[in-house]
Amino acid sequence: MEREIVIDTETTGLEANAGDRIIEIAAIELLNGIPSQNIFHTYVNPERDIPDSAFKVHGISYEMVADKPKFCDIVDQFLEFIVGDPIVAHNAEFDLGFINAELRRVGRAALNGNPVVDTLAMARKKFPAQSNSLDALCNRFGIDRSRRVKHGALVDAEILAEVYTELRGGRQTTLTLQVRREISKGAANFSLLRQRPRDLPLALADAESAAHALLVQELGAPALWARYTEVSESK
Repeated sequence: MEREIVIDTETTGLEANAGDRIIEIAAIELLNGIPSQNIFHTYVNPERDIPDSAFKVHGISYEMVADKPKFCDIVDQFLEFIVGDPIVAHNAEFDLGFINAELRRVGRAALNGNPVVDTLAMARKKFPAQSNSLDALCNRFGIDRSRRVKHGALVDAEILAEVYTELRGGRQTTLTLQVRREISKGAANFSLLRQRPRDLPLALADAESAAHALLVQELGAPALWARYTEVSESK
């Protein structure tokens, strides 16, 4: 069974090598592309202040994390959770840069052995010259992001898991089973993944659609697509 780990972090700033630190970290287990109930999540005492500019993004103040564990206190649990499995992250260089900086501070090796899937790179390849932020991808795929009032590692990881599913080919339009591990019972529990609230927007630009229609018209009756055009216009 394929196991992947979706990761997101919140930090005191943008520069991992200039003293900024992790204040929240979340990791969600995917089994064959489906989120399980196996989650690692914690707030972290960064051992430094949290600037107002960062607070406005995620809403996490130093007072909120002052009594939380330091990274050195949670590093073993985190490494045991991810082991050597592939890591999925949006703009992976950012999150892994911070995680590796924290690992160096506590004398641990960087995560060089884990394969990395960068969903930002995937999105840029699939949707070139378009906005590929997490919000933009949610809009494009019809994913509910109302819970994302501010940035948060856990909610962003949950949303990213849905975005990653769409980038890999999307959910089935009829019935999709989600396997959730019930550790206490040792049995599988099946439940339906949510359907898209609306159809995905057409990928074709207006000019491309018009050019296609003109080509079908020029080909005339023998054109296979002419039959489908007739059917769609009759509905």
